[in-house]
Amino acid sequence: MPIRLEPDFPAKTILESEDIFAIDTSRAKHQDIRPLKLLILNLMPNKIDTEIHLLRLISQSPLQIDVDFLKTTSHKHKHTSKNHLDEFYLDFSHVKENCYDGLIITGAPVEQMDFEEVDYWSELVEIMEWSQLSVTSVVHICWGAQAGLYHHFGIEKVAFTEKLFGIYKQDIQHHFRLFRGFDDRFWMPQSRYTGINEEQVQQKKIKVIAQDENKQSTILISEDEHDIFLMGHFEYGTDTLEKEYLRDRERGVITALPQNYYENGIVHNCWRAQAHLFYHNWLNDVYQLTPYHLEDIRQLQKERKLRSIRS
Repeated sequence: MPIRLEPDFPAKTILESEDIFAIDTSRAKHQDIRPLKLLILNLMPNKIDTEIHLLRLISQSPLQIDVDFLKTTSHKHKHTSKNHLDEFYLDFSHVKENCYDGLIITGAPVEQMDFEEVDYWSELVEIMEWSQLSVTSVVHICWGAQAGLYHHFGIEKVAFTEKLFGIYKQDIQHHFRLFRGFDDRFWMPQSRYTGINEEQVQQKKIKVIAQDENKQSTILISEDEHDIFLMGHFEYGTDTLEKEYLRDRERGVITALPQNYYENGIVHNCWRAQAHLFYHNWLNDVYQLTPYHLEDIRQLQKERKLRSIRS
């Protein structure tokens, strides 16, 4: 939530220069507050675990948030009951006429396939296109980030020789609003077989705002600040990587123990605070940017895109 300050309060200008939201008394008196409307496109097989992880992060905000969950209809869901999906999930046809303050697109265990080979790729492209005018801000996670970078910017995947699996240090490259309260270096879980073509990233209108120790981009944002791409998993619970490791072993997949994860056989969560900060900062950002009337989002997004093209 923004801080209310008198117009001539000395710290107001400094706070505004640091992208800390401060509003004057007259604006505060005329503020209309409504719940934020979020949409989560859950592409993970175990949808309930992902629901818990994401809701845990966004539920602590002082803002009231209404959440809708979205599923793809072009994919047969094998790991979540039909009753759960029918009761709690919407099809895109149910939401495409609506506007939302925020959208989260999760990862999916399909990164070793070409994008076009994924059975719901066409549907995902339609949703990503719709989001450009109908959503104030979009967070893409892991494969969802790779899919977004590929569709919106033509940035291709790069296969790793072995799975990037563990907790890794990240260095902030630009002190963007999403990093309010962060240390200059933080930790984030990673679990993926692919990265992105870094040379192509440099050629596009996209900002790299965090990198790992190997100078690989891990958090990126579009130039118009509409799309955020997280290569890792802030939302992971303390035991998630351990569950993934055991699952791989049961399936006969050779996976090394997650790096920087165990300390004397015990997992110490070192990313929880930054995860909450990141999503709280994002929600606050969305709250400041979004109009009171959701239907006004489309016009604001058109103007935003036009300014980005002109610049």
